[in-house]
Amino acid sequence: MPKVRHYADIVAILAGFMWLVLYWSVSVSAHLGSIEPSLAALLMVGSLILISFVHRPIRVLLGRYHVRKRRTEMWMHILALPLTLAFLLAIGIDHLITPMNGEQKMLLFNALATAGWLVFVVTLLVKLLCHLVQQKRKARK
Repeated sequence: MPKVRHYADIVAILAGFMWLVLYWSVSVSAHLGSIEPSLAALLMVGSLILISFVHRPIRVLLGRYHVRKRRTEMWMHILALPLTLAFLLAIGIDHLITPMNGEQKMLLFNALATAGWLVFVVTLLVKLLCHLVQQKRKARK
């Protein structure tokens, strides 16, 4: 497996973790009634985005195909699918069990996004193990 793909996997995992921190900070802020956790998370995310756009070596590496592809896969796992599932589950829970407020809906989305991120990380680890097994088999022949 080329080194670029390993780098792409690490970037996507860290980017997903960064966004999960932001999502959870919104839930913590809503629970505490204070915007400080969200502001701290936004400052962290903004700083990392600014550094990635300003620092030329990082900008060049982040522009590579494999990194963009992995980050797109990560977004599918932590945003697109959890957002859809949270919407559908919230509608079902609202009608069948009990009405949910915005904080509970955000918590549901955060739980699904975290589960999606964990699935993404496990998928990347399984891919890495498969590539390592294939390389060992090729080396034996």
